[in-house]
Amino acid sequence: MTTLARFFEQLPPDIQREVRSYAEFLLDKRFKKRQKVPSFDWEGALKDIGEQYSSVELQHEIEKMRGA
Repeated sequence: MTTLARFFEQLPPDIQREVRSYAEFLLDKRFKKRQKVPSFDWEGALKDIGEQYSSVELQHEIEKMRGA
């Protein structure tokens, strides 16, 4: 980490601000990826089919569709 700090200190102040801003952007981006909440937009998509098949039967139907 000290090598990186030395490089940073050698940069002019305007570039230091730019590097700091970019580092903050990268940290925010990484944090937001971890905080992604599932949407569950698929919920209820099989409600019409669900009454006809059990979960095991649905699994077998999917395997047939995939060619397994």
